[in-house]
Amino acid sequence: MNIVITGASKGLGAEVVRVLSRHKGNHMVIISRKGEALRKLAAECQRESADVKVMPIEFDLSQFDFYTFLLQKIELCFRSCDVLINNAGRLVNKPFRKTEMQDFDDIFNVNVKSSFFLSQLLLPMMNKNSHIVNISSMGGVQGSKKFSGLSAYSASKGAAAILTEVLAEELEEREIFVNCLALGSVQTEMFEKAFPGVKAFHTTQQMASFVADFAVTGHKYFNGKIIPVSVVVP
Repeated sequence: MNIVITGASKGLGAEVVRVLSRHKGNHMVIISRKGEALRKLAAECQRESADVKVMPIEFDLSQFDFYTFLLQKIELCFRSCDVLINNAGRLVNKPFRKTEMQDFDDIFNVNVKSSFFLSQLLLPMMNKNSHIVNISSMGGVQGSKKFSGLSAYSASKGAAAILTEVLAEELEEREIFVNCLALGSVQTEMFEKAFPGVKAFHTTQQMASFVADFAVTGHKYFNGKIIPVSVVVP
């Protein structure tokens, strides 16, 4: 199976790569701005399983003018894409009245715009039964409990959810499936930086196992769905 994962150098993305690398025959392109961490992760996975290929691509997903270059690098790794996991995310915990335009743009560029245009970029590589998985947040689910300081972040995750529903409708004729996982809090570096001293409800290992399995099998049961993944009741 050919899989593209963004935000793969650390946290949830890196753990998802580790889980998927345990399955024989998976070929993965892993994308992040942090090239050294990507290369270490790829080498780790290759040592664990010789039957898996993990190919790191250092790339800043907010550099939209260079997406053609990114596509060329992906095509050097494989010619078709079975699964795209739009996992890259940006979280800024800042009061609404202090949130600046640059904060807003940084968050939406990574959390929404990169998912939109990377999915568009890889669409010609996707065949019947390909699966696009957008990683959202419970904060982007209508009616769920919201938290102060996350106005831009939660709005971006809500946009990712709506994007999922529209893409699923638009790609239905091609039998390409699109779903969204709205995750609860996960103990990642990004979470710890935004919420110092707060313990998340899920470990990265717990959530990674679920995300990896859903990416491979979820399209058999769902399409265009926003699926809350949290022990917290909204």
